[in-house]
Amino acid sequence: MRSRPLAAAACGLGTLLALPVAAAAQDAPAATTDSLAAQVASLASAIDTVWVVVAACFVLFMQAGFALLETGLSRSKNAGAVMAKILINLAVAITMFWISGFALAFGSGNDFIGTSGWFFNATGFPAAAGTAFASASASVSSLFIFQMAFCAISLAIVFGSMLDRTKFAAYIAFGVVFAGVIYPMVAHWTWGGGWLFKDGFLDYAGSSIVHLQGALGALAGAIILGPRLGKFRKNGEPVPIPGHSIPLAIAGVLILWFGWMGFNGGSSLVAHGVDFADVLLTTNFAAAAGVMGATLGSLLMFRTIDVSQMGNGAIGGLVAITASCAFVDYWAAFVVGLVAGLLIPVVVVFVERRGIDDPLGALAAHGVAGVWGTLAIGLFGTATRMDPVIVDVVGLPSRAGLFMGGGFSQLWVQFYGVAATMAFTGTLCAVTFLAIKHTIGLRVSEDHEASGLDISEHGMFGYPESFIEVPGAQPTPGPAWGGDADPSHAMTTSTPATAP
Repeated sequence: MRSRPLAAAACGLGTLLALPVAAAAQDAPAATTDSLAAQVASLASAIDTVWVVVAACFVLFMQAGFALLETGLSRSKNAGAVMAKILINLAVAITMFWISGFALAFGSGNDFIGTSGWFFNATGFPAAAGTAFASASASVSSLFIFQMAFCAISLAIVFGSMLDRTKFAAYIAFGVVFAGVIYPMVAHWTWGGGWLFKDGFLDYAGSSIVHLQGALGALAGAIILGPRLGKFRKNGEPVPIPGHSIPLAIAGVLILWFGWMGFNGGSSLVAHGVDFADVLLTTNFAAAAGVMGATLGSLLMFRTIDVSQMGNGAIGGLVAITASCAFVDYWAAFVVGLVAGLLIPVVVVFVERRGIDDPLGALAAHGVAGVWGTLAIGLFGTATRMDPVIVDVVGLPSRAGLFMGGGFSQLWVQFYGVAATMAFTGTLCAVTFLAIKHTIGLRVSEDHEASGLDISEHGMFGYPESFIEVPGAQPTPGPAWGGDADPSHAMTTSTPATAP
């Protein structure tokens, strides 16, 4: 009973305190009101900047996911080489995106390419920032970091299909061209306000722009490079080459899943006034469905539950929903992920039977799933979710997906956007790899491949105790074992053997 008088008193006190503030606001000069508005805008910009930077850190951490995934699915004699490749790819991507990538993708220019803002010249921004940043109040520097991390992801995808047999120098050469020219040009078509953007093509976080481009590079590289030694018998029958550590590979998948929260969620480019958690929900629904789809597909095709296929199912679901995460309802997100997961084992087997060696299944998880996810907008996209971009930003009539009563219009735009990306990126990647092959060389020698890239390319082993005798590496029997402490029974070690 005493709570009511107390509540009334508190309410009355609050009203009395609010009256002077309200009166001051009414009497405040216009300059003060403008100053308050500027402070609010500054605060909103700070909030958006923090969110974009945090999301960028999530995306950068995905490199650790790729490192574990690729190491786990490679041979143990190449584990150190995989880590070296991850480091140099990230370094090259950052450098080239600074030199030319951001300018080509988001600099002011024409419908095909950006032409300003080289070396991220501060005097050229934000005037050089493209349409993708028009409604973003985050700092241009934070937007640069975010997009730079995306470029690095796309490049990382390329070499997943080229493990265990590629020259270290080839990674650098291809990375310079891909991150500095190929990737940003396609990004400009949509995110930079180019011709696809003006046609109403949608790709919220990069199923096509990031993942399909990476997969196209992987396809060109894997074909030109050729399969690993012993992957195919003389009659063309594939020979399974399992990765050396499934636990490492699945740990990588989980890190990628975690990083995707920034990948998709951060693509809002704003934090205030936007429910980016909605995007995280669709993302997780699709990932879960991808695992289920790949598990079912594995059972149907192999009569067993292949753990690596389950991991690729998660990635396939995440890749597929990346384009449509802001444009489809929850049930549709689940369908998008489920179909992607079901496709994974089918595509993996198809690729293998075509004589293409893809150790990571990148062509399935990033390529086919990327195409499917981009087209899915034209099937399941809702007008309510799409109109803020299609109508308010692009200025086209309202659209919806085919199954949502919108006809074929959006599906057609999504289709020729994917086709253009495949033609452009696939061709340029193939030309680049052929140029590398006939100049500095793309593939290591057979002797080096047999010895392992760790020792042949880097002069060391990722797991030295597995290949050479390391003094003190193995435990010596003694009292701690509760057994024989006779030194004569101890294991012996010697100077490390000469590398093969």
